[in-house]
Amino acid sequence: MEYARWAPQYARILSDFGFRFEREEAAAALLRRRLPPGARDDPLGRISARLGGRPAVVVGLAPRAGAPPLWRLPPTVGRPSIVAADGAAERCLSAGLVPDILVTDLDGPVPSEISANARGALAVLHAHGDNLAAVDEWVPQFTGELAGSWAGPPGDGLLDVGGFTDGDRGAFLAEHTGASRVLLWGFDFARVDEGSGPAGDVKRRKLGWAALLIEMLARSTDVPIELWRADGTLVPYPTLAGSGKTTQ
Repeated sequence: MEYARWAPQYARILSDFGFRFEREEAAAALLRRRLPPGARDDPLGRISARLGGRPAVVVGLAPRAGAPPLWRLPPTVGRPSIVAADGAAERCLSAGLVPDILVTDLDGPVPSEISANARGALAVLHAHGDNLAAVDEWVPQFTGELAGSWAGPPGDGLLDVGGFTDGDRGAFLAEHTGASRVLLWGFDFARVDEGSGPAGDVKRRKLGWAALLIEMLARSTDVPIELWRADGTLVPYPTLAGSGKTTQ
């Protein structure tokens, strides 16, 4: 998604959560300093080389989802690339899958993300107003191919093609860089592991935004965006209420 179309949506998110854009700018400046020079060269081109023209499975962290069972995809889907959202990289590695792309804001099991990066995953490291300390600590420890993103105007080596949480940001990135199809595995916009306390409430609010943003993406693109359910069916997103329509 082009930034001009995305920016008003992020302004609504900033307002809803009370985030300060000045903090976003500070995080982006820190990320630029911490990234190695090559990480800021043509990030979209390098990502497109991995995702363009192929179906992309975006792997989320829904409770009990596990790694994507690629063997269950219909042959008509073709050989997919894998985009892991944050801690989903750990699930992929445990199943012997190295993601093509890792999208993370560094608030999950970062050592497993560093391992995935060292084994070949291109890690897209995201800076935002609440993760300056994580950017400072973790970015220098990644040894593989990197790119950077933030929530403001793309440029100076950092990209922004839309998305708020790691999962929906992965979907936006796959669509923008030419994936032929985007399959969402391990996405649950209602259940969270954080329970019923304040952290769980914030997480549910973020997932509510993620659901709305993916719906916006699905309605604005010709690239099929589909939920890959645990029973193996592929359902167009947003699901037509009561239709039960599936695709192959």
